Amino acid sequence: MKIIKRIAETNYVRSAIKDKADLSSFKKRPSTRVVAGISAMGISYLIGWPAISVLGAVSIYLEKPLLIAVGGPLAYGISHLVFLLGMYLGGIGYAKVFLRWATRMTMEKLMDKGF
Repeated sequence: MKIIKRIAETNYVRSAIKDKADLSSFKKRPSTRVVAGISAMGISYLIGWPAISVLGAVSIYLEKPLLIAVGGPLAYGISHLVFLLGMYLGGIGYAKVFLRWATRMTMEKLMDKGF
């Protein structure tokens, strides 16, 4: 396909293939900041839907629909803020390494199949 060929010609893809982008950065011990960021992202998942589910169940049990109507969006918003904090603390470094590797692997497979 023409689109695969055009994507393969971009500087990003060519450099990822030429440099043999790999995941070796993941072998190094992460900094305290990165660990805090990943932890915050994990906590955000606990704040999100599980908390909303509990609020919904309690709201039904107590017959107080306003509890979920106000508490649900509030819990979801707090979850997003905690996730964004985690992304900020975790940094973009690991994401860049992973995306470069994933790009190389995907494009090599597509090019091997004759696209």
